[in-house]
Amino acid sequence: MTPVLPQIANADIVAVLQTAMAPAFLLVGLGAMLNIFTGRLARIIDRSRVMQDRFKETTGAEHALCVNELRDLQLRIKYVNSAIYLSVVSAIVVCILIGLLFAMGLTGNPVLAQSVAVAFIIAVILLSLALIQFFREVRIGIRDFMIREEYLEKTDQSEK
Repeated sequence: MTPVLPQIANADIVAVLQTAMAPAFLLVGLGAMLNIFTGRLARIIDRSRVMQDRFKETTGAEHALCVNELRDLQLRIKYVNSAIYLSVVSAIVVCILIGLLFAMGLTGNPVLAQSVAVAFIIAVILLSLALIQFFREVRIGIRDFMIREEYLEKTDQSEK
């Protein structure tokens, strides 16, 4: 029998599992965020296809508006893609963190505690960067959604 097996048999598996639950919830949250990010990416791509078709049909000021929106859509794709990338890397780090927690709990190796702390900090930093990129994309999306003055048909009553 290897020397690790008696340690595992004596380890409090329940405590190790409870300790690993917090990062597991973080992993679930990251999965939900990835679902949101990919949904937004799909909508941006759909809108860019519509605008690319419209690009061929427009001229003058309408064409310039179309080009500006296509540029913003490209920027939004870049930001959402970056948010997805950072979220996936954060999720991978969280998986490593969970593995380190199990290794630390089962072996009692104190050196792993520093690795766990570093992995958690890295995961949170990556998550924060992903949220910043998502925020940037949302801001551009809101800016593009602003309704042009010509469609608002303001009257004297609505200007007050």
